[in-house]
Amino acid sequence: MFNWEGVSEFVAVAEAESFTAASKRLGISTAQVSRQISALEARLAAKLFYRTTRKVSVTDVGRIYYQHCRQVLDGLEEAERAIGNLQSSPRGMLKVTAPVTYGEGTIAPLLNNFALQYPELEVQLQLSNQKVDLIDEGFDLAIRLGKLEDSSMMAKRLGTRTQYVCASEEYLTAHGVPYSLSELDQHNCLQGTLDYWRFQEDGKARNIRVKGNLRCNSGHALTDAALKGIGIVQLPDYYVQQYIDSGQLIPLLTQFTESDDGIWALYPHNRHLSPKVRMLVDYLKEQLG
Repeated sequence: MFNWEGVSEFVAVAEAESFTAASKRLGISTAQVSRQISALEARLAAKLFYRTTRKVSVTDVGRIYYQHCRQVLDGLEEAERAIGNLQSSPRGMLKVTAPVTYGEGTIAPLLNNFALQYPELEVQLQLSNQKVDLIDEGFDLAIRLGKLEDSSMMAKRLGTRTQYVCASEEYLTAHGVPYSLSELDQHNCLQGTLDYWRFQEDGKARNIRVKGNLRCNSGHALTDAALKGIGIVQLPDYYVQQYIDSGQLIPLLTQFTESDDGIWALYPHNRHLSPKVRMLVDYLKEQLG
């Protein structure tokens, strides 16, 4: 069993460079600090400080020992904070960012429900399709869709979304039904911000370049165009699911649908023990998973 005696006193003296200042910091007598340090040096069989009448300085051995002891004490302090956080109710500012359409239709209602449960929270939701810098702009949490880029942020998968290729019965009657990816070249493919669509074939991701007579950066506008028989679209379920369920849009090429298109919560490392962030992430995962 590790003997903790003298460790706190040693770290306090090393940081204050004074036995008297360390004793005041710890709330004990200077004599007690001195006794603990002497006992620690005897136990380690090593000299930790150079002592003069004017100054106390750490030896080379003491400097190495301090670095390890500081990490241990920091870990203990973090553990105590974690326990305190786990027992706390979420309060204060909770700043979240999410994509515009998904945020409006899905995240905002869930955040509103969460805020009703915890009236001490002040929720701020910013909807943007731009990837904001969470740390620089002070965000606690970001909702991201699709495949994540490399990041220093922590990430937790909340659920999945389905990308549908679909068209109206009117369009398919006039132009035929595509049964293979290569047949998309023969169709009017309504494009968003990208000039390719994402699929999975034989377990591998494939990007297929498409072309058509309409391009728009609004999923709602593309959905409207598909409903009016202008062409085929590839859009996430939150745009087209209701129209597929009603039969107004017909799903196509379902055997090539990507199986791993995630909905993610991203947050800085220093937020993962915050009750408001931890509880919101758990809540969103429960609702979306």
